[in-house]
Amino acid sequence: MSEFDITREESGSKGRYVLLHNGVEAELTYSILSPQTRIADHTGVPDALRGSGAGQALVVRLVEDARAEGWKIVPLCPFVNAQRSKHPEWADAFNV
Repeated sequence: MSEFDITREESGSKGRYVLLHNGVEAELTYSILSPQTRIADHTGVPDALRGSGAGQALVVRLVEDARAEGWKIVPLCPFVNAQRSKHPEWADAFNV
């Protein structure tokens, strides 16, 4: 769905999605609360990527992975929560 290349990194109870575009990095960080729950902590999109859809692409990947792997998202990050509100079709991926 996205034209961006997004990778996922996890270490211990923390993880992040990294989007690299034209040498600029955006990220969405999360905490692993349990095997069934991830807390979306923060979305960071530098000015160079604002308006490009990078932030939404990160949230789409988060939702896709939650659905594919069977866990729910707690949208602590204001951006993730705002995207959740705009996309009622994603309700199944969130625990709110």
